[in-house]
Amino acid sequence: MKKIIALLIALLTVAGISAQQIYKQRVLDENGKQVSLKQYKGKVLLIVNTATRCGFTPQYEELEKLYEQCRDRGLEILDFPCNQFGGQAPGTYEEIHNFCTGTYNIQFTQFDKVDMNGESQSPLFAYLKAEQPFKGFGTDERALMMDKMLRRQDPDYASKSDIKWNFTKFLVDRKGRVVRRFEPTESMEAVGKAVEALL
Repeated sequence: MKKIIALLIALLTVAGISAQQIYKQRVLDENGKQVSLKQYKGKVLLIVNTATRCGFTPQYEELEKLYEQCRDRGLEILDFPCNQFGGQAPGTYEEIHNFCTGTYNIQFTQFDKVDMNGESQSPLFAYLKAEQPFKGFGTDERALMMDKMLRRQDPDYASKSDIKWNFTKFLVDRKGRVVRRFEPTESMEAVGKAVEALL
């Protein structure tokens, strides 16, 4: 019995350490300086890769609305522009930020541009993908369209954990656990409900 209890304690300790890995991640801020995600400890995080010239770009409006509704209860949205998908986030950080604040009045934190996949991928997103691999786009019309487009480029794309497109979202709870991955085809209503459940 003592051995079983000791094993359970050890497993819970490892799980707790694993959950804390998110706070060891360092990213580049708007000035290109490294900052730690430790500053967000105890918050609910929605981490998003974004683009300014994408069919999903209007999700910025819904993200801002969610942020305004939930920030006082502990939600932080962390926005990472990425130009890897169709070249749909061109320009400098300043140009992207000016577009987002001018068009969608975003107030959540926007970081420097990063790569999601490949040799120069962000360590943060490498960690997020390992915690929550790709599970599919769903079955609606947009999901089927995304599947068809990506399958033409790579018939085995669905078996890889890579970020597939702009506006993929990762939800992190207050203990630092990466609990959900939302593909861009999933509704912002579903994202909002999942966020609310953690606040």
